Amino acid sequence: MEVSGSIKKIGDTQQVTASFSKRELVVTTEEQYPQHLMIEFVQDKTSLLDSYSPGDKVTVGINLRGREWTSPQNEVKYFNSIQGWRIEKVGAQGGDPSSNGAAPAAPPMAPMDEEDDDLPF
Repeated sequence: MEVSGSIKKIGDTQQVTASFSKRELVVTTEEQYPQHLMIEFVQDKTSLLDSYSPGDKVTVGINLRGREWTSPQNEVKYFNSIQGWRIEKVGAQGGDPSSNGAAPAAPPMAPMDEEDDDLPF
């Protein structure tokens, strides 16, 4: 899944435990009713946000995460989060794709003449 919009805020990397770190990004969508979505980048993905600033228009690759939790009173509750795994500037061309987690674009294919078509249908 993807989310597109403008970066509203980029948080600092938080070391939650000795082996777990996260960084929060807030993206404001550009639709009739804009939404401010908090997206978490975790572990080695936190550094993907280093080259971005508030105001940048971006597309973020996301995964939805959900978990179930039972309280001490035996109440079952559900929590959702949005986890980012890729980010790229909208309209960005060229550059090093590994710097923002984006895959390089495939080169365009040349048009094919009918004479080159060896398919039987």
